[in-house]
Amino acid sequence: MNRREFLRSVAVASVGSAVSTRALLAQRRASQTLADRFPDLARHFVFEYYPWYRANPYFHWDQWDRKPPIDLASNYMPRLGAYDSRSVAVMEQHAAWIAGTGARAINVSWWGRDSDVNEIVPTLMDVMRAHGIAVTFHVEPYNDRHAYNYAADVEYLIREYGDRRRWDTFLLLQHADGASGPVFKSFRTILPAQSTDCHGVTSGIPDYVPDSVWRQQTDRLRQTFARDFDRLTLLADSLSVGRTKACGFDGIAIYDNYVEPASWAGHAESFSNENLLFSFNVNPGYDGMLLRTVDPNSCYSPPDFMPGRAAYDWSRPADRELATLASAARIRESFRTTIGLQTDPSLVNMKHGFFLVYLNSFNEWHEGHQFEPMKDNDQLAAAERAVGYHNPINGRYRLDTLTQLLETVIDQ
Repeated sequence: MNRREFLRSVAVASVGSAVSTRALLAQRRASQTLADRFPDLARHFVFEYYPWYRANPYFHWDQWDRKPPIDLASNYMPRLGAYDSRSVAVMEQHAAWIAGTGARAINVSWWGRDSDVNEIVPTLMDVMRAHGIAVTFHVEPYNDRHAYNYAADVEYLIREYGDRRRWDTFLLLQHADGASGPVFKSFRTILPAQSTDCHGVTSGIPDYVPDSVWRQQTDRLRQTFARDFDRLTLLADSLSVGRTKACGFDGIAIYDNYVEPASWAGHAESFSNENLLFSFNVNPGYDGMLLRTVDPNSCYSPPDFMPGRAAYDWSRPADRELATLASAARIRESFRTTIGLQTDPSLVNMKHGFFLVYLNSFNEWHEGHQFEPMKDNDQLAAAERAVGYHNPINGRYRLDTLTQLLETVIDQ
């Protein structure tokens, strides 16, 4: 059995079904539901996952001069408190929460081979595997030359966490035609060469590279794995149609929650016109932490709360409830919109048999768009309450809202 045949067998086995390929194809032709088209549908819903939190000493929880364990780099106090991502108990609880939604994949925020994140990937994969959760990777801008390392980094991830583990946990995304293969997303992929600040000062972007560099990297990957996968899907975090195509990416996976669902149809049509795939995420909006001390000469401006951009008095229960309702509405809107666009027969995803929804995010607490449960507001200790956290009445409302939506499309 060659590598391609082995990977097909792994992908089919991971669906947990003994139905023959011929029967599956017949079933797909007979019905256009997502569950029929994608037998592994639960693995097409992928949580953005951040394993970068540390305790003893604290790291990431202490960003921007915060002082854990009470004062965290977050507008919300997690239900687990200021946890350590290296803790197996924490991983187990995360896996249980993720599996409980019906989704069955995570996209690990990966910061290079020498990072502390990379050190815990084997254990994280072991835990996720035990819960039936597949793992893939989001290649982050870990230094200013990350673009030049892109092909080598993806090859490392495939060989280290795919081949060496015999593909026991690595996400092999199945397409409607039965083809399968890994999918990778990258951040800060396509950047302008320069930016101009609020004072009119123009400077270069440190990690900018010409499109030709990205094209060399994507071409190298396709050549390296030409005989190994039915499909190798490479997605960029960009809204530039021309540059995404010039860089050799298959399409886009947008991370920014400020790109509102009302705009997605136009972007989907533009990318479809160039035969490029698209993925827009399900998200609760954005509620990022603020700088407490601001240099008056800086260009800093506090991030808006999304959706709504309203000014909330977080000490008032009524305002916290309004923010909760706004975030729950964004979860529902983004869910309906991304599924509607990805199942539109006039657009490229449907034509290519591609469907992939990122859930942004499971636990990016700094930006306030986490689905991971928060403490209920009445569970906050007096010292935590004094910090001014935005915790809602029901700290699980985001996860529960998402679970209800996933139940409508995933045959559990």
